[in-house]
Amino acid sequence: MSDPVILPVKSVRNPRDLGGYVGFQGHKIKSGRLLRTGKISSISKSDRQFLLDYGLKKVIDLRSPNECRKDPDQEIAGVSYYSLPIVLDSSVKGNVDTEAAFAEYRRNQYVAISKMCERYGIYVQREKVQNNFRQIFKLLLETKEGAVLYHCSEGKDRTGLVTALILYVLGVDLETIRQDYLYSNYMLNDYRAKRDAAFKARGENMCFRANMRILGSVADAFLDTTLITIEKRFGGLDRYVENQLGITAGMKNTLRELYLEK
Repeated sequence: MSDPVILPVKSVRNPRDLGGYVGFQGHKIKSGRLLRTGKISSISKSDRQFLLDYGLKKVIDLRSPNECRKDPDQEIAGVSYYSLPIVLDSSVKGNVDTEAAFAEYRRNQYVAISKMCERYGIYVQREKVQNNFRQIFKLLLETKEGAVLYHCSEGKDRTGLVTALILYVLGVDLETIRQDYLYSNYMLNDYRAKRDAAFKARGENMCFRANMRILGSVADAFLDTTLITIEKRFGGLDRYVENQLGITAGMKNTLRELYLEK
């Protein structure tokens, strides 16, 4: 895998450009077209200007309506915004019982691993999520020039899944897709360390902190749960892309023409 292109954006977590990855028939993804990040609710003025100069045209927010209400994206002049949540039903309704979950995290260090695997398996089966995947590709098809930025909160799970699907449609091999997905761990090292120090300072036990590290990371097991679920339920990635997301051969060709170098 070629080295990921890390954007010099300091007020946004996990900022990367997908440009440079080798896709269909050896053609590289164009730079300045597909950007993946964490939330942009606290983006600085200088970083906003960088993204505008970089060619930003559209922002796709993958977070739940509840997350968006609590921490809305900062608007950037001249940029179009789209809300296409990649979430479970409980996140949409905003009724997650945080205290009950935290109590469980304090008892069992392995809770977060199983919860994350379960979540990754459910995402790709939800009809609403599939529809929003479909809408994301529609927006990509409509974007003839400039950059599309898509993000969730930390830019690793929902953003990671969307990235995996985009890269796959553009013909990037699965090992490169996996390595790009796992690269979020490197990008979020400082974030996890600061968060862990804060949890330790407030007296949280080691089991809780272990679970929080898992929730702030990505893992092979999470991505594998998605791939295995797609294989078992839908007959593999190719059928999933075609049948569940409605991406035809013609649409694939157009996406490759738009986002791959000649």
